[in-house]
Amino acid sequence: MSLENKTAVITGASRGIGLAVAKKLASQGANIAILYVGDTAEGENAKKEVEQLGVKVGLYYCDVSNFEESKAAVDKIIEEFGGIDILVNNAGIVRDKLVIKMTEADFDSVISVNLKGTFNMIKHTYTHFMKKRSGRIVNVSSIVGIQGNAGQANYSASKAGVIGITKSVARELAGRGVTVNAVAPGYIMTDMTNALSDKVKEQFTSAIPMKRGGLPEDVANAIAFLCSDESAYITGEVIRVDGGLAM
Repeated sequence: MSLENKTAVITGASRGIGLAVAKKLASQGANIAILYVGDTAEGENAKKEVEQLGVKVGLYYCDVSNFEESKAAVDKIIEEFGGIDILVNNAGIVRDKLVIKMTEADFDSVISVNLKGTFNMIKHTYTHFMKKRSGRIVNVSSIVGIQGNAGQANYSASKAGVIGITKSVARELAGRGVTVNAVAPGYIMTDMTNALSDKVKEQFTSAIPMKRGGLPEDVANAIAFLCSDESAYITGEVIRVDGGLAM
């Protein structure tokens, strides 16, 4: 699979799954626009890592939940890279609590970043993809968006919404040569999961048929396929990357 001379925009790409996706697509020749929030040094380090793969890399501080800020980032990327061929909506947050303890702010913040952020980025690239009559959009959902999970009503709702917007936009853009798909990761070993206790980690892995947690690279590999020409006749699909957890 080659992505030579393509430009990929990846949100939440300064670490974890997003950084793994950036490196995977760069290894196939794609130029990379990294969108991130939070630690500036972390963003700069991510940029340096991806640049080592010999492609053009841009770093953009952007809160995807902010409609105008995400539009400004998209406009700047199109100006600096000459266009966008791939959009990977990966940015996401968690605020896990049982509903009885969940605040309105807990719910709203997760929906705002995970779901509205996905909408914002699709909205601001939509016309660009239509005019190009080609493109790949891949949204990062979760298996909890398929089956739910106690203590994650907000996160599950946001990720179920990501699946809904994926299928709807796939229908809208299919006639323009643009595919829109989603991946649904399961228990993936990132900074977020590394903070869990050994007991909780053991409980997670024991429930996985493959008896191990996934790596960010496992998700990146699936996304890379959906960004490639080899997936040209696949759209509106949700691919689980979960070691069989949600079978």
